[in-house]
Amino acid sequence: MKSRNLVLIVVVVFILILGGCGCNGYNRMVNLDEGVKNKWNNVQSDYQRRADLIPNLVSTVKGAANFEQTTLTKVIEARAKATSININADNLTPEKVQEFQQAQAQLGGALNKLLVVAEQYPQLQATQNFRDLQAQIEGTENRIKVSRNDFNLAIQDYNSVVRRFPNNIFAGMFGFHTKTGFTADAGSEKAPKVEF
Repeated sequence: MKSRNLVLIVVVVFILILGGCGCNGYNRMVNLDEGVKNKWNNVQSDYQRRADLIPNLVSTVKGAANFEQTTLTKVIEARAKATSININADNLTPEKVQEFQQAQAQLGGALNKLLVVAEQYPQLQATQNFRDLQAQIEGTENRIKVSRNDFNLAIQDYNSVVRRFPNNIFAGMFGFHTKTGFTADAGSEKAPKVEF
C-alpha cells in the first residue's frame, strides 16, 4: 500500500513538473512570437515610409526638364509591386519572406537608379525639396536596415527557444514552428566592380 502511494505521489509530482515546464515554455514561446510580430510590423512600417516618400520624389523629379521617363516608370511600377505584397506575421514562410524581400530589393534598385540619374540634372539637385526628400529616403533606408536587423534578432531568439528541448516537444504540440528572417540579396556576396 505504501509503495503504491509512493508511486502515485511520484507520478503526480512528475506530471506537475512536466505541466509547469510546459506552461512556462508555452508562455515564453508566445512572448517571443509576439516580439517577432512586433519587429515584423516595424519592418513593414519602415518599408511603407519609403513607399510613401516615393510619390513626392517622383513628382519633384518630373518637374525637371527632359527627365528620363522610363526611370520614373520603373520606380512607380516597383513601388506598386512592393506595396501589393502583404505578409501576415503569423505566416512568415521562407517563400513569402523571399517574395517580399525581392520586391523590396527591386524597389530599392529602381529608387537608387532614379537618384543616380537625378544627379545628371543640376537644376534638380539645386532644389531644396529634392535635397530634403533625398535625405529623408537615406534616413529611411537606415531605419529599414535597423528594423531588419532587429527582426532577425527576434527571429533568432524565437527559433532558439522553439528548437530547444523540451520546448521543441511543446512547440510542435501547440503549433510553434521556426520562422525565417531576412537574408542577403542574391549576388550581394560579390563586390561591385568599380572602374574609372
